[in-house]
Amino acid sequence: MMLQLGLLAGVVVLLAIVLGRLASAWLKYRGRRVITCPENHRPAGVVVNAGHAAATALGKAPELRLSSCSRWPERAGCGQECLAQVAASPEDCLVRNILTRWYAGKVCASCGRPMGEIQWSGSEPALLRAGKVSVAWSEVPADKLYEVLAASLPLCFACHMANMLVREHPELVVDRSSSHPI
Repeated sequence: MMLQLGLLAGVVVLLAIVLGRLASAWLKYRGRRVITCPENHRPAGVVVNAGHAAATALGKAPELRLSSCSRWPERAGCGQECLAQVAASPEDCLVRNILTRWYAGKVCASCGRPMGEIQWSGSEPALLRAGKVSVAWSEVPADKLYEVLAASLPLCFACHMANMLVREHPELVVDRSSSHPI
């Protein structure tokens, strides 16, 4: 009985280690990324096949392959040499981390409040583009991210929602900014 319990405990520990390694690889390689395409030396948006990376991560470095690229379908047959950039620094090319660094220390272009720590679940900040049009960062193609960030201002979630309401439903907006004598 003790031998069976010891064996079961060993199997459970081994399974936990294996699952932990798989989950770690999946978390590390999921998400949109921006890399420099080795072919044309321009930014490209890519997504690594995180499931494949996790499945091949046992006992060795994970095998990386792309599940999508902004240069596909035209360049779908490429050798995926860009994956060396992802393997060398998976956190630095992740869109979420690029945006976190960009928003750091900035204030909202509309209300002036500090952007603070970014909440990536639900109340995501946005970008104020030319013409005072706000856009959610998720609407920006990854291969255009640096270009759009250079031409945009940070906008907090509340101001982005207000901007969208005014733009999409002006009939629901009441402007109380001007003072009326009573």
